[in-house]
Amino acid sequence: MEPRDREGDADHPRPADNKNSGRVIVIGPYLRTRRGDDGAQPGSSDARDFEARLDEAAGLARAIDLVVTETVLAPIGQIRPATYLGKGKVDEILGLIAGHDIELVVMDCALGPIQQRNLEKAWSTKVLDRTGLILEIFGRRAKTKEGALQVELAHLNYQRSRLVRSWTHLERQRGGFGFMGGPGETQIEADRRLIGDRIARLENELKKVQATRRLHRAGRQRVPYRVVALVGYTNAGKSTLFNRLTRADVQAADMLFATLDPTLRAIALPHGGKAMLSDTVGFISNLPTQLVAAFRATLEEVLEADVILHVRDISHEDAEAQQHDVEAVLGQLGIDPEASDNLIEVWNKIDRLDEVARENLVNVAARRPPERPCLLVSAETGEGIETLLQVIEDRLAAARITLDLSIDAADGAGISWLHRNAEVLAKELHDGHYDMTVRVDPSKRDVVVDRFHAVPRVA
Repeated sequence: MEPRDREGDADHPRPADNKNSGRVIVIGPYLRTRRGDDGAQPGSSDARDFEARLDEAAGLARAIDLVVTETVLAPIGQIRPATYLGKGKVDEILGLIAGHDIELVVMDCALGPIQQRNLEKAWSTKVLDRTGLILEIFGRRAKTKEGALQVELAHLNYQRSRLVRSWTHLERQRGGFGFMGGPGETQIEADRRLIGDRIARLENELKKVQATRRLHRAGRQRVPYRVVALVGYTNAGKSTLFNRLTRADVQAADMLFATLDPTLRAIALPHGGKAMLSDTVGFISNLPTQLVAAFRATLEEVLEADVILHVRDISHEDAEAQQHDVEAVLGQLGIDPEASDNLIEVWNKIDRLDEVARENLVNVAARRPPERPCLLVSAETGEGIETLLQVIEDRLAAARITLDLSIDAADGAGISWLHRNAEVLAKELHDGHYDMTVRVDPSKRDVVVDRFHAVPRVA
């Protein structure tokens, strides 16, 4: 086992006033594929390149200003119940910790409560697993009240499983009557009760958030705006693409989980129509189940979207594995990427590719079936954005009905109603009447036909 990519404080200076900063060693304890195995299934954790996984874990640590002093690749043959790693590797890492004055060890895996406690005892330092690290990042990034509620709920569910019987000296007064009563409520029981009470309160508050979001969605359904949702691996360029499409100024940075709270903005479509674009939290491999559950109120925006844009960093060496990770989370939400007819893949960051790689991708995209299109774009330079907008408009229009009608120019109420409840594609004044072409949801077709004697346009 060799430490790799040693990075000193000169490259990653420690912030002076950040309480989370500290010297960190990041360990990749990845399970080797067994001999005789032809390889793991695509999308599984074993299929992910070990080096890329370790680099990503180090990036997660740096995302909260931790000083990554060492990254250690530590492949293992089997997971040990007590310490996850074998005894020899635990001793080796202890030497690294002592030699570099390490304050925190990040294990890029999901540790059980006992494994975490045993490693902390063996190394005499704080140990954080992948779930805990992602929760720390989400806690830092959450800005809105809703985001803070969801992160706190996920964090409490995580912490509740980490409580161990290590505080017997903090037992409360003896319960019962006289001297024969047993011990009263222990500290761990009190902590569990307090955490349980807080979780219940947070869940009630999040139910109100879900109700509010349902009202907002119902309001949007009463107007002609359709919803387009961005999903993708963290740092795939969703926020940059969001800013490009909406001309907004949402924070976009080259770091993991630069943005967390969802944002909605209007986008202008090529033929004058409008849609609402929703930017969601980025996905990541082994996304903690606590976060998927806590952020379900936010991710429901994806379920209700008319079009889903799966943004991929096509220049990333691990792009295919990232795709499988995103599709796995979508599957948890009830969306089947293979069967969904409203999913469009957006291959972003083509400006980072050389001529040969770009030509290969163009050929691959051309061979994709029409029902599963993929578009090559650069959110940074704007290349391919016009084509993307046209495809979004065509996909949104496919589920809507185009009608032609003529309405008296004096019917201000009727014209206003059409603008509120339909997408007006064309409007020309002839002899005191407006000849209009509108596009409506199937649910409003009969209303428009009956009120304005509209005629469906023949394709």
